[in-house]
Amino acid sequence: MKKIALFIILLFAVASCKKEESVVVAEIPKAKPIVEQFGFQFNDYNVVQDTVRSGDTFGSIMDAQNLGEHQVYDIVDKVKDGFDVRTIRIGKPYTILRSKGRYKKLEAFVYQPDRGSYYVIDLRDSVSVYKKIRPILVRQRTIAGSLDGSLSEALQKEKVDIALASQITKVYAWSIDFFKLKKGDKFGITFTERYIDDTIYDGVDSLKAAFFEYKGKKIYAFPFAQNPNSKKLDYFDEDGKALKNFFLKAPLKYVNITSRFAANRLHPVQGIWKAHKGTDYAAPTGTPIMTTAAGVVEQTGYTAGNGNFVKVKHDKTYATQYLHMSKILVRRGQRVNQGDVIGKVGSTGLATGPHVCYRFWKNGVQVDALRLKLPNSAPMDKKNLPRFLQQMQPLKRELDSVASSKF
Repeated sequence: MKKIALFIILLFAVASCKKEESVVVAEIPKAKPIVEQFGFQFNDYNVVQDTVRSGDTFGSIMDAQNLGEHQVYDIVDKVKDGFDVRTIRIGKPYTILRSKGRYKKLEAFVYQPDRGSYYVIDLRDSVSVYKKIRPILVRQRTIAGSLDGSLSEALQKEKVDIALASQITKVYAWSIDFFKLKKGDKFGITFTERYIDDTIYDGVDSLKAAFFEYKGKKIYAFPFAQNPNSKKLDYFDEDGKALKNFFLKAPLKYVNITSRFAANRLHPVQGIWKAHKGTDYAAPTGTPIMTTAAGVVEQTGYTAGNGNFVKVKHDKTYATQYLHMSKILVRRGQRVNQGDVIGKVGSTGLATGPHVCYRFWKNGVQVDALRLKLPNSAPMDKKNLPRFLQQMQPLKRELDSVASSKF
């Protein structure tokens, strides 16, 4: 019996030891990820990140820190050659690095005037300042799709900076009325985007190529510098024909035609039938009116019917006139470029509401600008065509390839 009892005691002792061993498990603490910015390891500091607020100055921001032996005026004097403290602006971010522990002594101040650069005032040993430019990476991207709303909405869906929409509408100002694009019209765009430090998106850099379906036809646009030593770019289609016309399609950015050129029309004010030798574009009072082509201001003035008006002579063949302005912004004899603002929309003279009446002369005769086949700008020099085609063809292939994979 003694032997049996001893065996049972030993059995319980072994089981108890194994149970204790299984419970004791040492947990290894996870290492904190290392955060590095502006050349500093943030893990080593007490970090404060904020933006410059209304009423803040460099001095007031510094006064709130434990400067130790340094004084604000000493710091300002020592960094003045590398950083003008008066240039800090409301809304700009800054970072304060302080020592860990009880005293939180100021060790460095970082100010970001923009996303691509920053200034560091280093207070660790002696006071010094330096500026760093962040590396910018440019990536090319091609998107394609079909419109379900505006171009801006289409770009937002593709997570593209909508500023590109404005650039595209300017390129196509002479060949596409974007208000007449329909749901389902296809497009393709190749462009480059900027990334700071390879990760921070900094918007669209440049437009490389595009096409839009318009009235059943694909209209391509490729930028090209006819003079290789010049930065001036013009846009051409796949055959090297200029997209830019001698004339803009309309004198306003946003087009709302309320009355067209007509041989006989009931005048809305006079109530009699008479010719309407222009095109009326309605817009709010004060909307900028642009000259549709470069030229010289031939006349400015006021008449009871026309109100405030400007007439521009473009060459020996063409002239345009802009009526009912609320304000004239040019003077007689002034040289103007295509797209220059020459006045503001109004309702002066015989007008029922704010609009601009756009009149067009060809060889001294008033004609319907909407029906006239207007000349393009200077064509591509034939000697440049081989270089253009070499540059354009790979871009067109990429556009067409991405588009064919989408549709």
